Amino acid sequence: MLSTAIIVFRETLEAALVVSIVMAATYGVAGRMLWVGSGVLVGLAGASVMAAFAGAITAAVEGIGQELLNASILILAVLMLGWHTLWMSQHGREIAREMGDVGKAVAAGDRPLYALAIAAGAAVLREGSETVLFLFGVASSGDDSLAEMLSGGVLGVLAGIGVGLLLYRGLLSIPLRYLFAVTNVMIVLLTAGLAAQAAGFLVQADIIPALGGPVWDTTTILSEKSLVGKVLHSLVGYEARPSGVQVLCYGLILCGLLLLSARAAKRGQR
Repeated sequence: MLSTAIIVFRETLEAALVVSIVMAATYGVAGRMLWVGSGVLVGLAGASVMAAFAGAITAAVEGIGQELLNASILILAVLMLGWHTLWMSQHGREIAREMGDVGKAVAAGDRPLYALAIAAGAAVLREGSETVLFLFGVASSGDDSLAEMLSGGVLGVLAGIGVGLLLYRGLLSIPLRYLFAVTNVMIVLLTAGLAAQAAGFLVQADIIPALGGPVWDTTTILSEKSLVGKVLHSLVGYEARPSGVQVLCYGLILCGLLLLSARAAKRGQR
C-alpha cells in the first residue's frame, strides 16, 4: 500500500502543481474554472484509456510464463521510474515557469482560454499514464493486494490534491525543492527494490544466474511477513534472503540513479 501511495502521491502532486500554477496565474479571469476543469477531465479520460490498453496487453502475453511476465513489467516500471526521476530533476523548474507563462499570457489576453484546458489536460494525461504503468509494476511484484493498492491510491490522490490546494492558497511554507528532493529519494529506493524483485523473477525462470545463494538471511531478525518487514519491503525493497544478483541489481540501480539525478539537477539549475 505504501509504495502505491508514494507513486500516486508524487504523480498527483506534479499534476496538481501544474493546475495550481495555471489557476494562480489566471486569477480573476472569467471562465478559467470551466476550461481547466474540462482539461482535467479529458486528461483523466485519456489515462483511463491507457489503463484499459495496459490491462489488455498484459492479458495478451500471459502465456509467456508468469515469472517472465512479472519480470518484464517490473523492468518496464524501473525504466519508466528512473527516466521520470531524471527528467523531472532537470526540467521541473522549467515546466513550472512555462505553466506560469501560459497562465499570464491568457490573463493578459495574448492567448485563448482553451490554452488552459490544454495545459491542464496534458499534465493530467502525462502523470496519469505514468501512474498506470508504475502501478502495473507494483502489482506484478505481488506485494500488495488489490484492496491495499486501492487504499494506497486513494491516499496518494487525496494527499497530492491536498498539497496542491495548499500551494495554490499559499498556505504551504515548505520549499518545493525540499519536498521533491525527499520524494525523489523515496522513488529511487522504490525503483531499486523493483529492480531487485525483477532479478528474482528472472532467476526463478532460469534466465539469469543467482550469483550465489542468499547473501544474508535475516528472517529470524526481521521477517518480510512482519509489519515492519512489509513496510521496509514496500519503501526500500527490503529482502530477508536476497540472492547475489538481486543485491547487485539493487546497488547498481540505487547508486546509478542517485548519481545521475544529482547531475541532472545541476544541469537543470544551469
